[in-house]
Amino acid sequence: MNRRQFLKTTAATTALGATVPTALFSAENPPTTPDVLIGSQLYGWGQYYQRAGKDASEHYDEIFSALRDAGYDYAEGNLDSGAPENNSVFAEKLKAKGLRPVSLYTGGALHNDRAEITVEKIVLAGKACKEAGFQVINCNPEPIGHEKTDAELATQVKALKQLGGELNKIGIKLGIHHHTPAMASGAREFHHNFDQTEAGTVGFCYDVHWVFRGGVQPADALKQYGDRVVSWHLRQSREGIWWEDLATGDIDYPKVAEYARKNGLPPLYTVELAIEQGTKITRGVVDNHARSLTFVREVFVA
Repeated sequence: MNRRQFLKTTAATTALGATVPTALFSAENPPTTPDVLIGSQLYGWGQYYQRAGKDASEHYDEIFSALRDAGYDYAEGNLDSGAPENNSVFAEKLKAKGLRPVSLYTGGALHNDRAEITVEKIVLAGKACKEAGFQVINCNPEPIGHEKTDAELATQVKALKQLGGELNKIGIKLGIHHHTPAMASGAREFHHNFDQTEAGTVGFCYDVHWVFRGGVQPADALKQYGDRVVSWHLRQSREGIWWEDLATGDIDYPKVAEYARKNGLPPLYTVELAIEQGTKITRGVVDNHARSLTFVREVFVA
């Protein structure tokens, strides 16, 4: 299941994992402080469900209960730009389980003649999101299977400026997210998205591992675009392969966290576990998320 397929089927379950460790609630590891919010991106949950031959979209109650019991603050699902009212429904499902509406993820064509329509649909959905309590919309400009031309990038930048400006008026922050295609040729598209826009309009959903995999070191990305960060996606690998939980590995997260604290970057930390070929699965999805939450608290909140 790739990201585009998952945009249609999000969620998760406690049935695929063990019980949540009670250590999460110990004096040495208290609940998240009010100033920091830690959430879970639902993409990885969908992968675990697929492994079990189940449809993740049918198990919202289970995932939200599991995240609440583990101590998470929110779950990041996918923006519904076709039916804006569904974003309010999603928010109510979160609230019913003790979670908060914080951020949503979306994609869309911003590089061609559909760009204006994409912007209009996201902005319209953004109005419903704001009313429901969401703070951030993270957007990954649609990849096209090859590098975008200079003209396509110019169109995309224009659309990003418009999208960020319109969402600002609503009270929603725009965070641009990047996958491997945007990191080609020395991260050409990645840099262009930021170098041709303003920080107050086009923010950064800093998916640390995707940027790292694309050849940009975490410290370098922070020095260049740290002032744009509006939200985070956190994942780890070892020897280049995604690890089953967020722990020590290829990325020096303590160093990233130190920079974030010293510079007062927005503390909206979204754990996004995912599986790829070579990922070793030794625990259930619930335990892996519980362990990852402990890691975030120890590294980013301490």
